[in-house]
Amino acid sequence: MPLRTLLSLLVCSALSTPALAAAPRTFAEAKKIGWQLYARQSVEFYCGCRFQGNRVDLKSCGYVPRKNPQRAARIEWEHIVPAWLIGHQRQCWQRGGRQYCSRHDAVYQRAEADLHNLVPGIGEINGDRGNFPYGWVSTPPGQYGACPMVVDFKAKVAMPRKRVRGMIARTYLYMSQRYQLRLSKQDRRLYEAWHRTYPVEAWERQRNQQVGCVMGWGNPFVGGFDPGACPRGKS
Repeated sequence: MPLRTLLSLLVCSALSTPALAAAPRTFAEAKKIGWQLYARQSVEFYCGCRFQGNRVDLKSCGYVPRKNPQRAARIEWEHIVPAWLIGHQRQCWQRGGRQYCSRHDAVYQRAEADLHNLVPGIGEINGDRGNFPYGWVSTPPGQYGACPMVVDFKAKVAMPRKRVRGMIARTYLYMSQRYQLRLSKQDRRLYEAWHRTYPVEAWERQRNQQVGCVMGWGNPFVGGFDPGACPRGKS
């Protein structure tokens, strides 16, 4: 099945749940809502593999586990902008790390639970990427079979496939604006360049609308969010 068709499934069939009563307050709530949004067979973020429930169809994208086949076979929820980056810019992290922030810092809680920043991904790559920023790497694809995602462990950088680079950039710019996250000049230049080079596509606008109906707002860097089009009048 062509990648464009798979990405269309992501938003047209999987993201069909009616708007919920309120935006998630915690990461745990966000994950529960995420499973509802992506309840039907859909496509994970890193490689474009199809998945059903929390099980990944690795053959659908030619994925070959690098080291951990058990983790590769399951879906995990990935923060595009890492929770580590969000937390390290807040005082709560100095007091007790992620757990402390999740319990005691309201801004961190909202950022950690923001569905615009959450995507389903292959567990092995989620673990390999860790807190690495996205960027350019010289390592050729092949770590994960036919999956074009590359993680450079020495440089501590992850290079995503072309199809999602624009979405990643717009998510970083959105999170920086909404939660006052500082981005380095180098990272901001990169994400602004990706934002221009990989413009918004229809599937991304549809995802923005569906997620926006749950959160109550869209990502302005994607645009096109219409609160009036949300089920049950969510805005």
